[in-house]
Amino acid sequence: MSSTTIGFIGTGVMGKSMARSLMHSGYLLNVYTRTKSKAQELLNEGATWKNTVSELAASSDVIITIVGYPNDVEEVYFGQEGILENAKAGTYIIDMTTSNPQLAQKIYEQAKGRNLYALDAPVSGGDIGARDGKLTIMIGGDQTAYEEMLPIFKVLGENIILQGPAGAGQHTKMSNQITIASNMIGVCEAIMYAKKAGLNPERVLDSITTGAAGSFSLSKLGPRMIKGDYEPGFYVKHFIKDMKIALESAKDMGLKTPGLELSLSLYTELAEKGEEDSGTQALIKLFSE
Repeated sequence: MSSTTIGFIGTGVMGKSMARSLMHSGYLLNVYTRTKSKAQELLNEGATWKNTVSELAASSDVIITIVGYPNDVEEVYFGQEGILENAKAGTYIIDMTTSNPQLAQKIYEQAKGRNLYALDAPVSGGDIGARDGKLTIMIGGDQTAYEEMLPIFKVLGENIILQGPAGAGQHTKMSNQITIASNMIGVCEAIMYAKKAGLNPERVLDSITTGAAGSFSLSKLGPRMIKGDYEPGFYVKHFIKDMKIALESAKDMGLKTPGLELSLSLYTELAEKGEEDSGTQALIKLFSE
C-alpha cells in the first residue's frame, strides 16, 4: 500500500478509469472535477472529494490532470486558486491532457521556479486502453522526475517513453493524432468500399486488420463503425481540438499537412451535423450518406 496521495483532476471517459486503476493499486486518491456527479462512482469506491483545485493541490503529493482543452489546463494550473500557487514544494505535477506544447513548457518553467516537478504526459489508447491500464504514455520533462513517477505511469500504461524535455510529450502526441487523422478517413472508405462491393465488412476486417493495413483505428473502431456504435471512446470535439493544435504547430514549423487538413475539415462538418459528442468512429456517417 503506497502512502503517496495522488490528486486527480478530470474524470471524463478516460480519467475515471485511470483514477480507478490508481486507487486499485493502493494509492490514496483526492478528486476534483467541475461537476461533482461525474466523480461520484470514484467517491463511492473510496476517493476523497476536494471542493477546489487549491484544496486538492495543497493536500496531494502528486497531481494528475486530464481535462478537455488547453484553456481548461490554464484554468487549473495558473492563478491564485491554481495548482502552481497552491501545491507544496516537492510536489510532482503531471498534465495528461492532450494540449499545446508551448503551454507544457510554460507550466514546466513556472513549476521549476516554485520547486515543483512538472511532466507533460499525454496518452493514447482511448477508453479501452484507460480501462485496461494499457495506455501509451508520451512524456516530456526531466529524466529524474520521469524515473520518480514511473511506478505511477506503469499502473496506467504499457508503452511509456520519455521523449525529451518539457513539451516533447505533447509534440509526440501531435504526431500520433496526425497519423490517426488520415487513417480514420482510410478506415471509413475501406468499410464503405467493402459494403458497395457486396462483401461482408466484418469478414473483410478479419483479413485486413492483420496485414499491412493494420492499425488501432481499423481493428478497434472499424467494428464499431460496422455495428453503428458511436459511443465515445474519444470525442469528436476533442479530436478536432487536437487536430487544430497539431495544424497550428505544423504551420509554426513550416510543415505542410494536407492529410491533417482534410481530416479536420471532414470532422468539422461532422460536428456541425450534431456529432461533436459522438466517438471519432462516427466519421463513417459522412461516407454513408
